[in-house]
Amino acid sequence: MIVEEIMQKDVKTLSPRHTVQDALKLMQKEQIRHIPLLDQNGKLCGVVTERDIKEVAPNPFFPGEQLEKLSLPLEKIMKTDLLTGHPLDFIEDIAALMNDNRIGCLPILENGQLAGIVTGTDLLQTFVDLTGAGHPSSQIEIRARNRTGILRDITEIIYEHHLNILSELIYPDRKNEENRVLVFRVSTMNPVSLITHLKEAGYEVLWPNMPGMPR
Repeated sequence: MIVEEIMQKDVKTLSPRHTVQDALKLMQKEQIRHIPLLDQNGKLCGVVTERDIKEVAPNPFFPGEQLEKLSLPLEKIMKTDLLTGHPLDFIEDIAALMNDNRIGCLPILENGQLAGIVTGTDLLQTFVDLTGAGHPSSQIEIRARNRTGILRDITEIIYEHHLNILSELIYPDRKNEENRVLVFRVSTMNPVSLITHLKEAGYEVLWPNMPGMPR
């Protein structure tokens, strides 16, 4: 999946000459936490975040400071050393970039123009959608030897139980590099018979592993 499929395209922006008060009002109205700033030529020149605003927000115990801080131009507090993405970037690359740099949003540029924005919330929602966690289902985790045909063999067992696979994920086993952990989300709320079949076929089911589950 690429960035243009998940990015917010209706981006709310301000200019560096707008004030802290302008940013506060826009954040409250639109329920957003990040605002890209565009210069007079429409080029991205900075970003202000909810945290930036809070750091300079007026102190209620010193009301005399309120007017001065609210009228502070955003160019005084905006971040200008920006990381950006492209609409054709893969979302996993964008997620890694944001995680490595501990940032909550990433402006997306196309031909030098702001085309969208991706936030941590967008990535979390995408993860939920891709895993099928929002649908009635069960997650099954299996540890198996990394060999040719293992995915086919397991999916055939799932097929025999007339279940749809909503999502699947494969990652290396941290305890043994020769193994893989296969995670399936299947269209049933009662996976007991499937788990029994998998264990009878010699697979190690890591999850569900609770009272009432076959051993």
